Amino acid sequence: MIVLKSAREIELMRRSGHILADVVDHLRATVRSGMSTLEIDEDVEAFIRGRHAKPAFKGYRGFPATVCISINDEVVHGIPSSHRRLKEGDIVGLDLGCIVEGYYADCAFTLALGDVPPRVQELLDVTRDSLERAIAECHPVRRLSDASHAVQTHVERHGFGVVRAFVGHGIGRALHEEPQIPNFGDPGRGPQLRPGMVLAIEPMVTMGSWEVRILDDGWTAVTADGSLAAHFEHTIAVTDDGPEVLTRRSAPPATA
Repeated sequence: MIVLKSAREIELMRRSGHILADVVDHLRATVRSGMSTLEIDEDVEAFIRGRHAKPAFKGYRGFPATVCISINDEVVHGIPSSHRRLKEGDIVGLDLGCIVEGYYADCAFTLALGDVPPRVQELLDVTRDSLERAIAECHPVRRLSDASHAVQTHVERHGFGVVRAFVGHGIGRALHEEPQIPNFGDPGRGPQLRPGMVLAIEPMVTMGSWEVRILDDGWTAVTADGSLAAHFEHTIAVTDDGPEVLTRRSAPPATA
């Protein structure tokens, strides 16, 4: 069942989302080569708690940390470690969530440390742009699969792969609610979008095959062929006036 959110509930999710937007700005300014992924995790937890919110991921289904930090061929759910240090040329996916008065927000982004080859930068740009195209479909006149189709067509047009094993999701009083939101599929299918729906849309894109495998830690998903991967996510409320990105304070980037 898809739960529609009231204006009060969306306001609480907006507060949660704006905290995450501030975390993202903070991370873009502070993450650098030489840092351990555990340092990043501890910093984010302190930031979230300092804003009187709770980390959404820590302890969720046994996940041991506040942030999923996934490097290079890791697609999602990388576990922070004091032994894992970032280096120039890495691409780093950071997936984070928080809770305000029982309501969740969820977002992710991937950044490059230093200079990367043009094709790698294109991977990041296309993944981010595919999310913006999916957000643009979040109007009450659209169907859920219109957002999925927008991701797939943009990604595959540029020669990248769309991960099938992981999908976006509804969000609200739980981190994962109905509906599931694949990043692929034909348009015009699934439930019609309605005001009050809140969706976490999260393209995961690879430079090679869409297939993934899970490492022995039981969490970290990597590309099956070892190709690089990128991940972007926002929490979006569907309104009568169109989509509102709850995990963003500023205007979206332009898409080509």
